[in-house]
Order: sequence, then C-alpha cells, then structure tokens
Amino acid sequence: MPAPSKRKPTTDPHRTLRAVSVENPFYSRAHAGDPTNPRKISAVVNIRESAITTMAARGRIDVAQVAAADRFRRLWETMGGKGASAIDYGREYVDGGKRSDPITERQMNAADGLRRAHRALGDHGYWLVSRICGEGYSINEVVRPGSSKRAKLNAANDLRSCLDTLCEMWNLVVKI
Repeated sequence: MPAPSKRKPTTDPHRTLRAVSVENPFYSRAHAGDPTNPRKISAVVNIRESAITTMAARGRIDVAQVAAADRFRRLWETMGGKGASAIDYGREYVDGGKRSDPITERQMNAADGLRRAHRALGDHGYWLVSRICGEGYSINEVVRPGSSKRAKLNAANDLRSCLDTLCEMWNLVVKI
C-alpha cells in the first residue's frame, strides 16, 4: 500500500477567481465625463468556468478570439431552443387559439450562422469548437483519455486557429 500523500488538495476558491476589467453595464453616454460613470469597471471572474475563460485569463487567446467563442456559444445556445420544459397541467387550452411555431426565426438564423461556421472550419474544426465553446468541454475532455501533453497542446493550437477563422468570417479584429 502506497504511503499517503502529504500534499493537501488545493480547494482554495481564490485561485480560480481573478479580477478583470469589463464594460460597465450601467454606463450612460449622457454622463460620459462624470467620474462616477466609468466606461470600464473591475469584476471578479471564475477562470475555470470554461476552457475559453481559462485560456483568456492566461493570455493564450486574445479578445477577438474570445468574442468569436462567445458568439459561437450564443448561436449554439439559441439553436438548442428552450430545452425541456415541464408540463403545465393548470393551463387551459382554448380551441381556435394560435398554435406556437415549433422553431423561431431567431433559431433559423442561428442555424444558418452555425452552418456557415461549419463550412469555414471543416468537420474536425467544427467538432472541436462545438465541444469546447458550445458544450463547455475542457481541453482534457476533448482529447483521448491518457493522451500526452503534446495532444492537449495540439488541441489548444487547433482551437486557436479555428477561432481565428471565425474571427475572419465574422469580421472581428484579428491580432496582427
């Protein structure tokens, strides 16, 4: 039987939190010069929320790549619809009422955006971006179990190049 480890697991929540500068949601252009109305404010972000936030916090991807990943995630979540909802037994159905449309125009536009992204990225690139940006997988979960560090680094490099492709497709600013 191996000796017990002397190291305690790191469960310190402050290691996963980091202060970042974000746009002020309450910013008003009417009071632009006022010192109580800053354009950017500091906020605390959980860097382990997703692989994208982790890579952005470590400086592995730039702002345009984060914007491309966020846009892809919004399209992915829009296509998912509202998901499974509970049955409301108390709701009274009225004859002659308007039937709801099973798919909205917003969902069709999101599907078109994802279709264009699939054409631009190819099968492997779309699979990688949809797993990490859409479904929230980590880099370690995308590569095969027991893979080497090189496989994880290759997956991260592939993700960065795919995000650059999405930046070009959506006319986001790409690093020079």
